[in-house]
Amino acid sequence: MEPAAKQKVIYITYLIAALDITWLFLQFSITPYLARRLGFDTIWFGYLQTTVGVIQLLGGPIYGRFADVFGARAALSVSCLASVVYFLLLAVADNTFMLFVHKLPAVFMHALPGAQMVVADLSENEKRADALGKLGLCFGIGMIAGSSLGGTLSTQKGSSNSVFNLGEITRLMKFPGVAKTFTVKIISGLPAGIFQVMFSIIAINFFQLKAEQNGYLMAYFGIVQMVIQGAVIGRLTSRFSESSLMLLSVGISSLVGLAQAMMTNVFHFCLIVIPMMFSLSVFNVITDSMLTKSVSPSDTGTMLGLCASVQSLLRTVGPTIGGFLYEAYGVPSFGYIQCIINAAVFSFLLTTGGRSQPNRP
Repeated sequence: MEPAAKQKVIYITYLIAALDITWLFLQFSITPYLARRLGFDTIWFGYLQTTVGVIQLLGGPIYGRFADVFGARAALSVSCLASVVYFLLLAVADNTFMLFVHKLPAVFMHALPGAQMVVADLSENEKRADALGKLGLCFGIGMIAGSSLGGTLSTQKGSSNSVFNLGEITRLMKFPGVAKTFTVKIISGLPAGIFQVMFSIIAINFFQLKAEQNGYLMAYFGIVQMVIQGAVIGRLTSRFSESSLMLLSVGISSLVGLAQAMMTNVFHFCLIVIPMMFSLSVFNVITDSMLTKSVSPSDTGTMLGLCASVQSLLRTVGPTIGGFLYEAYGVPSFGYIQCIINAAVFSFLLTTGGRSQPNRP
């Protein structure tokens, strides 16, 4: 493709991602309050979140392999179709059973990884982190629109060609640097993932926020992330190495955890959001970029599917761990765990040193 044609496809992909994230965060804002109206307590809401995590954990690698075999266009089409079914089921979910059933199409709902596949395929190596960062800008826009609208609505009412191939996934882990980066992505992201899946409960019980106020807070998240993804990450990646930025993001995440452990009200949290979103945005973009550069172009879809499955894994174990920590030790426990784990990861990265970016095989 000509450079101009590639850029046009990337812009269209950005639009698709922004729309998909808008609808996704709309239901994120609605679901906790709908669950409460249907009689869910904290434990059952954790079960609901765990169900979603399990479903997407199973679907992430399959979706990534599907994209490698049939192409990103087909993968995005499947994801959009699954979203249609997902939201139709949500519209008729008037009991506990249907609230669980409507989560089933989430196994194919991976539009953001699909968009990342397109961007990764069409962008040059040296510009990939910046392009993925711009995709994060769309994430921020969708978060703002979806959270605000959701808060308002809540107030008012086998073979090499096979899709799932464990051998292919295992093969990717053997490329230089992949296992290390992937492990760091899981371990460092676990505490933040636990906090994220429990945030709806924290917002209601700890911060005492109403649905509309929670929507405004999520919109604030989106604004901060939009600025970071659109105006900060691109400049950083052009001046500093990816290994240095990963080290920086992990270090800041440790300090954010300490600050979270000491916060007492929503104003404190709003101040913490800025470094928190910075560390999360930089960490996710940089690790995704490093991992896709470590494999061949034909394997980027599977790799990004695995990256997406990390988030699903965190959402799978997060509610169970988070529910226990919340009931037994309170909100500060999330911050202390994040501080300790990321401090340990920071020391490990500092000791082992950053790896040079390998050429694609």
